[in-house]
Amino acid sequence: MAEALIPPIDLYYWPTPNGWKITIMLEECALPYRIVPVNIGKGDQFKPDFLKISPNNKMPAIVDPAGPGGQPISVFESGAILQYLGRKTGKFYPADERRRQEVDEWLFWQMGGFGPMLGQIHHFLNYAPEKIPYAIDRYVNEGHRLYGVLDERLKDRDYVCGDYSIADMAIVGWAKLWEKQGQDIAETPNVKRWLDTMLARPAVARGLAVAVDQPKADLATDKEAQKVLFGQRARRA
Repeated sequence: MAEALIPPIDLYYWPTPNGWKITIMLEECALPYRIVPVNIGKGDQFKPDFLKISPNNKMPAIVDPAGPGGQPISVFESGAILQYLGRKTGKFYPADERRRQEVDEWLFWQMGGFGPMLGQIHHFLNYAPEKIPYAIDRYVNEGHRLYGVLDERLKDRDYVCGDYSIADMAIVGWAKLWEKQGQDIAETPNVKRWLDTMLARPAVARGLAVAVDQPKADLATDKEAQKVLFGQRARRA
């Protein structure tokens, strides 16, 4: 008997560190998926249809037509998507509660600290209309501290939680941009070794290479895209 075809998951996506988390997981799990571009430089994230599945007007988000009970489900927030896909497939997210808790700790470390702090570095180093030394120093120094935390964690293990997991997938897209974050990867040799290992994984390479059939804005020079992304206080659903 032929196996039933698995319907593809719709991934609302733009190629950023948060978007890459999900393409990597989908590639690692060999799940079929379909890219729905969310051009964040043109304001697609504010469209009513997208806000129905991602009310925080952020990508990524997914719609899985084969959700729990065989019914469709939408999930927003990259960490929640990784957890959902881990439970759905039984891969890269341990069933054992102690091991799962460890993965959750490092997933939330990335979601609450590593990603947001490095994002602020990107903003103040590359996109802010004026250079504010206090802000740059504040976030570059905090990024340096966080890379140090990760380096210490990796000193006696191959992956963040021992076995490869969604925690690694959440972190790698941010860590690979260390040069743009005012960091020196030579100062964190364990992170460098881990990053080299991660980037050599075929599914990670495929996930990072997922493109969209639309031009990407150069946020360093595109003033209209900057208004969309950084002037969101005036935007309302």
